[in-house]
Amino acid sequence: MKTSNVLTSITFAFLMVLTLNVGAQEFKDLDKSPMDAASFPADYKDSNKLIKITYSRPQLKDRSVSELAKEGEVWRTGANEAAELTLYKDMKVGGTEVKAGTYTFYVIPGQKEWTAIISTDLNVWGSYFYNKENDVARVTVPVTKGKESLDAFSIAFDKGDDALEMHLGWGTVRVAVPFKM
Repeated sequence: MKTSNVLTSITFAFLMVLTLNVGAQEFKDLDKSPMDAASFPADYKDSNKLIKITYSRPQLKDRSVSELAKEGEVWRTGANEAAELTLYKDMKVGGTEVKAGTYTFYVIPGQKEWTAIISTDLNVWGSYFYNKENDVARVTVPVTKGKESLDAFSIAFDKGDDALEMHLGWGTVRVAVPFKM
């Protein structure tokens, strides 16, 4: 009788340990290019947004912007998945009316100007499957130089004189894309 109680206890303990291990979760380390979002208005408590972009933030880490966002090539505007742009109101981009909705936001970097592209592509990793036929709007904007260098690719919005401006910054590269309401 004592032997069967000991065997029952050992079996029960073994099953408990096995059950605990089965339920354990494996969590990944922090992504090297963490996902972020920028919106206007930027106040996270303000639920009356006009525009929002979700993107991943690669870092230069002693590399150049032109190494990571190659001139003349379509770039996903960040890292990992292509940046996802949501317009909560109809807006004009480069003279083209863009309906409220969710889109992919790409850019084509250049030395003096960048082309911003709004596309109907969704759930796209990188820009490998970019299809020009799905473009909704394109606008070419000048490149300026920032006073400070940003190691992490960054996006911010502000209200200009007659448009919302999406500011892209990386290294000392600065680009402002206007969205008119």
